[in-house]
Amino acid sequence: MSDETRETLETGNEDKTASMNDRQQQIVDMGSATIKTERGTIHTLTIVGQIEGHQILPPTLKSTKYEHVMPLLATIEESEEVDGLLVLLNTVGGDIEAGLGIAELISSMSKPTVSLVLGGGHSIGVPLAVSAKTSFVAPSAAMTIHPVRLNGLVIGVPQTFNYFERIQERIIQFVTRNSRVKRDDFTKMMLQTGELAADVGSVIYGEEAVKIGLIDHIGGLADALECLHAMIDEKRQKQETKVR
Repeated sequence: MSDETRETLETGNEDKTASMNDRQQQIVDMGSATIKTERGTIHTLTIVGQIEGHQILPPTLKSTKYEHVMPLLATIEESEEVDGLLVLLNTVGGDIEAGLGIAELISSMSKPTVSLVLGGGHSIGVPLAVSAKTSFVAPSAAMTIHPVRLNGLVIGVPQTFNYFERIQERIIQFVTRNSRVKRDDFTKMMLQTGELAADVGSVIYGEEAVKIGLIDHIGGLADALECLHAMIDEKRQKQETKVR
């Protein structure tokens, strides 16, 4: 083997190793990864643990930081290399405004987006689950729907309860706008008593979430990816038709 051939092979191996290391570091730092295939390039974003807001959570808690996710979503939307976004959800909820902010970004993206609820999509995880253009839920996954709750000092005046209602209305409007669930049904589940111990609300599972129109389909990873690729192909065909 000539020195030139050996150098080319070594350089190629180094490039592959560097690319793999970059991909692994991306998963560690951001909980995301970019998958490149012949069918297209998909960015996979995981939203896990608790959605962190303006206060830093203890290091012992799994968390998703909004200051990481928001610029990442903007980058994906503008990237010419990324064709679609897959959002994997397993979250207990968290900061309302941070969660809604991320959900609004996903729902306003022009690129094909698919969400998949695995394990749980609780509390503010519900708006995040419906924010994608098409949503999936695993049969064993659970979703908790409950009223707005705040930690810390609460002043017992009418203005406080009015503030709660306004926040709650924002969540209801977003969920009903981005899914097929009826407003009355969603509100009823949110305010239901007797199902949760020492709390108000409801827990629904995969098939029930699809039945009421909150989530589009029952499925797993292969189903979500197949749907996303189909959406990418459809968008490409529309773009080609416009060019012609």
